[in-house]
Amino acid sequence: MFNSITSLPPPLFPLSLTNHAAIRMQQRGISRAALQAVLDFGRRIHAKGLTFYVVGRKEVALYADRGVNLANFEGLQVLVAADGAVVTTYRSRDLHAIKVQARGRPSKQHH
Repeated sequence: MFNSITSLPPPLFPLSLTNHAAIRMQQRGISRAALQAVLDFGRRIHAKGLTFYVVGRKEVALYADRGVNLANFEGLQVLVAADGAVVTTYRSRDLHAIKVQARGRPSKQHH
């Protein structure tokens, strides 16, 4: 049986959010509890001068084995600046774009 994320200890707030992140969270229907779950359980990828916290299939499966249900958070990504401020958050299951940049390959430019 799964423990719900809400049964975890309360999120560590106040969390440092940029105005942009707060607006995007509201527009995209991403709660502070979801944001905290991604920061607590997500994989960290350092790229583009930021730390990407992501919950993908691997994290959902790993924590399911430990009794934590992250299924509702699969695909959530949280971008955090070097100073610890959350820059933005969104849903995307495509981690390839992050990893390509992390390896130093040029990104596709749209003109």
